Amino acid sequence: MVLTLRTVLCNDPDTAEIPVNIPLDTVKLRVEKTAVRRVKSEAFYYLTELRYLWLTYNSISLVDPSSFYNLNVLHELRLDGNQISIFPWEALREMPHLRMLDLHNNRLTSIPVEAAAYLVNVTYLDISSNKLNTLPSDLLDIWSPFSGTISTGSSSQKIILGLQDNIWYCDCRISKLIEMSKMAEGLVVLMDPLVTCSGPENLAGVLFKRAELDQCVKPAVMTSATKITSSLGSNVLLRCDATGYPTPTLMWSREDGSPLSNPVVQESPGEGVRWSILSLQRIVLKDAGVYGCRAKNVAGISEASITLLLAEKDFTTSSPFDKTLPAVTEAVISFSSTTTNSTPTTSNSTSKPSPATLQSIANRLNLSPGGGIQRSPPTGNTAKMKQRKIAPKDKFRKKSSLYIRDIEVVEETEDSAVVLWITEGFPNEFPLSVEYFPYDAEEIKETVDTEVGNGKLLLENLFPNQVYTVCLVPKSGEEQCRNFSTLDNVIDDTPNGWLLIVTGLACVFVLPLIALLLYKISSLYCKKSSKNPEMDEDLLKETYVKFETLAMQQRNGQASDLWTRRLTQESERMLLCSRSSMDSQMTYKSDNSRSEFLC
Repeated sequence: MVLTLRTVLCNDPDTAEIPVNIPLDTVKLRVEKTAVRRVKSEAFYYLTELRYLWLTYNSISLVDPSSFYNLNVLHELRLDGNQISIFPWEALREMPHLRMLDLHNNRLTSIPVEAAAYLVNVTYLDISSNKLNTLPSDLLDIWSPFSGTISTGSSSQKIILGLQDNIWYCDCRISKLIEMSKMAEGLVVLMDPLVTCSGPENLAGVLFKRAELDQCVKPAVMTSATKITSSLGSNVLLRCDATGYPTPTLMWSREDGSPLSNPVVQESPGEGVRWSILSLQRIVLKDAGVYGCRAKNVAGISEASITLLLAEKDFTTSSPFDKTLPAVTEAVISFSSTTTNSTPTTSNSTSKPSPATLQSIANRLNLSPGGGIQRSPPTGNTAKMKQRKIAPKDKFRKKSSLYIRDIEVVEETEDSAVVLWITEGFPNEFPLSVEYFPYDAEEIKETVDTEVGNGKLLLENLFPNQVYTVCLVPKSGEEQCRNFSTLDNVIDDTPNGWLLIVTGLACVFVLPLIALLLYKISSLYCKKSSKNPEMDEDLLKETYVKFETLAMQQRNGQASDLWTRRLTQESERMLLCSRSSMDSQMTYKSDNSRSEFLC
């Protein structure tokens, strides 16, 4: 006894919605080449036996998150050839037995990190021919060898990935993917091993197998203390250090969401390391709370927090003759990070620091001044405390009421650049001198006088492909400098003169030949049309047949019309029936015993 599985095919071009009259025992449903634009919620709720769902080459642009509800035994989902730009990855949760997902030839631009949790059991994933330029690192971590699990023997199942025909930007974010493509033997197999990079410019067109990238390292955040107790009116410094590659950026925030206007200083003493200090001056009651420090780079985000408490004696009544003593915080240094460390891999490049190097740099940093005890200085000793904090470049620089907070150089061209700055405490009309000169050639510097309030200045008459140094020199305060480079001057060496001469000569010789050829063709055409017009008319009558005479069945017409009297052959029947695939064509050869049904 042969068990036949019910298959339903829907390929009517006028179908605008998923049909609702599908038999309940359908195992395979194919909706192909229709006008369906949306898959609605619970569209297949009653098809509990469905194992194969093909929604291919339609016009689907929207898939509801609950479209596949109740498809508990679905094994294969094909959505290739549609217009899907956002796929509801959480919908895969309704299909625990899904093993094949085909999203080929759609409009996907990104895959979120959350998708990794729903693709653990998928062994065939085709995301080729989309608009993807990167993949989240967490998605690659679910597959060996990055998953941390070791599969041996024949029980290990291959993972098939379709990645070709996307606009991959080859940086450290997909370093694991490129490393996977270089493995001669592994559980992950690429459909097309010749996947290429589309960017950056130096890697455009380079095969994954030949690309050399640095390994991304997620940020790790460290704080000087987890809890600080201080008295009203004192000054408190909160420090946060982070490591990672690329060098992460640091940002402070309050747990309650209130804005921060306090001065922040941050510096990167080396590649892959950055520290930041938040200064709280003359603290009041509203300054108490939890302060968060967030580190971020392309590999991920990490956070750590510091709790600021006020000393209890500040809330009790005391004699005006009593002296207030500084509060001391017995704090435990926290070196924990909220991110999960992935399996360490070896970088292919030696020009950038490895994760081990970053860790050694972090160990050499003085992350916990005072041996884990952070003290808040009293108001009277603030100046002395600041002087002890001053150190060249790699220490927290001196805070004053007038200083330049940041300087940036943007919009570099061949002969110009724009310098931007942010100041603290200066009045807008305060004079400011901008000095710029080629690197290591300060003797030929040029000076432009402006005002602090302008915030930007255009530097002109620069040399192309040259490294410059620009310095902001206020009348009072320390100067700030920044290096930048101008663009290279690309000179067009195309021999335009020779090109014009060659083009002119070609026109002189080619145009007469074209004219002669047109004359010959027109002469032949005139002779042919004047020979026998009556013969041409008879030939036209015998050659061309009206399309409306083609039919699936025999038609009753004139006795002289041989075409209508002739029975339609099987080959002509097949030509008249445009089917979606070879499987659907076979249904006409066994009309009495077929297992495929039409909508």
